[in-house]
Amino acid sequence: MAMIKGRTFLLAGLLALSTAAGAAEQGPLRATATTAARSEQAGSEQARVIVRYREDSSVVRAAAARGQVQAQHAGTLGARLGLRLQDGRPMGLRQQLVQASGLSSQALAERLAQDPQVEWAVPDRRRRAAFVPNDPFFASGQASPMPPAGQWWLRPYDSTLVSATRTTRAWDTSRGSGVVVAVLDTGVRSEHPDLAGRFLPGYNMISPDSGGCLTGNGSCRNADATDPGDWVSQTDVNNHPSLFDSSCLGDSSWHGTQVSGIVGAGTNNALGVAGVAGSAQILPVRVLGKCGGYDSDIIDGIRWAAGLTVTGAPVNPNPAQVINLSLGGSGACGTAYQRAINEVLALGVTVVVAAGNEGDAVGAPANCTGVVAVGGLRHVGTKVGYSSLGPQVAISAPAGNCVNESGACLYPIVTTANDGATTPGSSIYTDAFNYSVGTSFSAPIVAGTAALMKSANASLTGSRIRTLLRATARPFPTTGGDANSGVCHAPNGTPQDSECYCTTSTCGAGMLDSAAAVAAAVSDVAAVISASPSSAVAGARVTLSSSGSSVGSGRSIASYAWSITGGGTLASFVSATNAASATLDTSGAGTVTVSLTITDDQGHSGSTTLALPVASSSLQAAISASPSAPTVGDSVALSAAGSTVDSGRSIASYQWEIVDGGTRAAFSGSTTGATATLTTSAAGTVTLRLTVTDNQGLSSSVEQSLQISAQAASSGGGGGGSSWPFGLGLGLAGLALRRRR
Repeated sequence: MAMIKGRTFLLAGLLALSTAAGAAEQGPLRATATTAARSEQAGSEQARVIVRYREDSSVVRAAAARGQVQAQHAGTLGARLGLRLQDGRPMGLRQQLVQASGLSSQALAERLAQDPQVEWAVPDRRRRAAFVPNDPFFASGQASPMPPAGQWWLRPYDSTLVSATRTTRAWDTSRGSGVVVAVLDTGVRSEHPDLAGRFLPGYNMISPDSGGCLTGNGSCRNADATDPGDWVSQTDVNNHPSLFDSSCLGDSSWHGTQVSGIVGAGTNNALGVAGVAGSAQILPVRVLGKCGGYDSDIIDGIRWAAGLTVTGAPVNPNPAQVINLSLGGSGACGTAYQRAINEVLALGVTVVVAAGNEGDAVGAPANCTGVVAVGGLRHVGTKVGYSSLGPQVAISAPAGNCVNESGACLYPIVTTANDGATTPGSSIYTDAFNYSVGTSFSAPIVAGTAALMKSANASLTGSRIRTLLRATARPFPTTGGDANSGVCHAPNGTPQDSECYCTTSTCGAGMLDSAAAVAAAVSDVAAVISASPSSAVAGARVTLSSSGSSVGSGRSIASYAWSITGGGTLASFVSATNAASATLDTSGAGTVTVSLTITDDQGHSGSTTLALPVASSSLQAAISASPSAPTVGDSVALSAAGSTVDSGRSIASYQWEIVDGGTRAAFSGSTTGATATLTTSAAGTVTLRLTVTDNQGLSSSVEQSLQISAQAASSGGGGGGSSWPFGLGLGLAGLALRRRR
């Protein structure tokens, strides 16, 4: 009977391991430069690029005018660039797959990105589940099949099982009920008895031109997420050199079935193993086939799993709250990946990604912003040799390690599997001799914990779950590893493929503590402040709101406490400070820091702060008069046209007043417009005031004096008398007064 070999899953290729002493703890080596070059060369016959067109591009406008709802613009784009391009699968109105021959995907992406019609273009690369071969020190043997430690990673930690996660303690609070966890992988074997009833209807997102769609390996782009096997034979390599090379050779992995068992195998059902979230539902999405899968399929799978629209696929009626990606490849997070992840993060989804098994820098999509990238730990809490590392890692969790060089593997991750070397065989479990290790199995432990948290507190967003996972992580140990273990350092291009002591800059915030994370979810009080306006000018009134705050399911907010903790001389509250909202008036330029503490009806509290920038105001009232030197009986036209207002604001109201000399002149008509009319009746000085108020409630006043002259006297004839004006015109007192509302 064919058995599952000892493997590490996640990235690329079937790799040879050294048999030197201690190699059992080093784990898989990264692909050599030669292997990587072969892979790139093999795929260069057909370049594939994901293109997104600019919203105002002529091709998009023309397509819209024709009523075309899918992007298929390769011909137009190719004619402009002098390239023979073929339309690939449309990915929306402005996004599509473009293919070409005779150049690499990277070269084509660079050419397309320079076109002014294109917003961005990125290579459509393949991502693979990586395999660790069955080397001699991993060899099977005749012994009790299960490892002595069993499912050690679920139990409370102790001096031996330093990285154990205390999941059993978390089960006292949550089992994951009501939460959907999407597993984007090779598909699943739903007939496994320990996975019976665990799956929702999934989808096969693999494209027809992918290696996962070859004859005998399942049909593609349909509602069947079954794993038909992902073996690659020499015949496959010979017949499809553009898809496969010798690094792909190997038996079927049943990788998605293994990951699904870790997330949510039936718990307390008297069968096999317990999943981390045994009451959650699993949404299988097949995105990997023979030798992996393309970015475009994985991206579509991410979006479909979250309930977003994907071209050619029905809308998923069971959107996932947690997405697990035990897959990846080298390189930076591309624009297409980040955009898709941003879309699902905006829906509140938690995206968990394995960091990788290269022992070097974290690859894509684990290095995308906002995901929970998971590194791998040995049972003693040190980094397992093969785990990738770096600042992108959010947290680390057990990945499986063997300790010894032969015989039974002591600390693997036991899970559901299948014994078929190619096509499906019988349902089995991995064990001490047919074991699986890798960050592919660290990620679903964290994804399952995220499901427990979401079940315990449905109001948690993905970003909040990420924050709580990191906040409750336990510190990494500094002792207990092998004698020669050093401290992990930042990736530098040379793999750190041996055990090392983790730091928070290489392995994330710490070691996963499922019980603490679920407890934090239950008691979580997320205080959130929003301000209107979000930036103020001195003298403006600001309204503060706590409407985005939340507490755990079944609880309510009992009290609010607002305070100014910075810049107290620049602002003051003009409302109560114990309500859901508060109001403050600003008086000077600078930064005002506002704090909010909310407490729920069970006494749990949460606090947050908001830094409110306050700028100097340019609001200034100004008066002009015509004539500027009136005589008694004149009508004077007054205007506020010279008044200035802050950028982005407008003057909402005007108020004209006579503050002195009211017996010498009076207004005729309205005094609340941008202009006013003053009728003079006696000589002397009249003092006017104009107050302007902007649309944010900020006011500015100015006072100016108007000197009214007497009418010139008549001479009465003969003598040639004379007269002269003695009006002094408009005296600009220029006293500007700034007021608050």
